[in-house]
Amino acid sequence: MKIDALNQSVQTILRDVTQKVILPYYQNLKKSDIEEKTPGDLVTIVDKLSEEMLDNALSQLLPDAAVVGEEAAAADPSVLDRLLSDQVWVIDPIDGTGNFAAGKPPFGIIIALVEMGQTVAGWLYDPLTERLCYAARDSGASVNGLPLKSAPDPEKKPIAALATGFMRSDQREAILSAASPHYEIVDIPRCAAEQYPRLVLGTNHISVFERTLPWDHAAGVLFLNEAGGKAARWDGTDYLPGDKRTGMLGASSPKLWDEAAKLLGGIFNL
Repeated sequence: MKIDALNQSVQTILRDVTQKVILPYYQNLKKSDIEEKTPGDLVTIVDKLSEEMLDNALSQLLPDAAVVGEEAAAADPSVLDRLLSDQVWVIDPIDGTGNFAAGKPPFGIIIALVEMGQTVAGWLYDPLTERLCYAARDSGASVNGLPLKSAPDPEKKPIAALATGFMRSDQREAILSAASPHYEIVDIPRCAAEQYPRLVLGTNHISVFERTLPWDHAAGVLFLNEAGGKAARWDGTDYLPGDKRTGMLGASSPKLWDEAAKLLGGIFNL
C-alpha cells in the first residue's frame, strides 16, 4: 500500500477508535476501570480496548507487519523483540494515561510505522481537538493535512520542558541548575503526543527526555525532524525505536539543539 493511501486509512482508524472507545469513557471511568502497572504508572480499560482495536485494524492494513503495543509489551516484554521485524506498527493506545484517568487533557493516540529499524511514518492524534500531526520520512510534516515547518527561534529566552521524572536525583538537580539561567522552565504535559507538537509549533523550544520508549517517541521524533526541528540522542546519533538506551534531546531547530547539547550534555556523562 502506498504511503498516501496508508495515511488516509490510519486517519480513519484513529477517528473510529476515538468515537467508539476513547470518548465514551472520557470523564466517565469507574474506579475499577483504572489500575497501576507499576507504582504511579496507570493503565485503564480504555488503554486495553483502544490497543486491541488498533492492533486488529492496523493488522488488516498490513497483514505481514508485526505489532508492538504498549500494553502488550507491559504484559510480555518479549513483545519488544518484534521491533527487529522488517515492518512493525508501534502503538500507544492512550498517551498521557494519567491525564485521561484524571479526566483532563492532554492525551492522545500515537502510531508509528517502522521498517528495517527506522520510523517511516508517524501519527500523533488529539481525540478532543481532532488535531492530527503526521510525518513520513523524507516527505515533510503536516497538521490536519497542512504542511508546516517548525516555528522560528524565539527572540526571547527559549522555553524548556524537562521530563526529569525518570532521572537520578543528582541528574535532575544538575540539569535544572544548568538550564535555569538560559531557559524559561515550564511543566511538561506528561504526554508525548502533546510535547512534540509544542516543539514544532513554538510553544516550547527545548525538551529533555530520559525514558525513550518507542511507543512514546518513534512518531514524535520523526514529526519533529521532518518539520525542521531536531530530536536525537545526546551524542547526536539518531533515535531508533529498537535502541534501548535512555536519554534524548529535542529542539525546535538544529541551532537550539546544538546549544542545548553543549550546555546540558555533559550532565549525562557522554
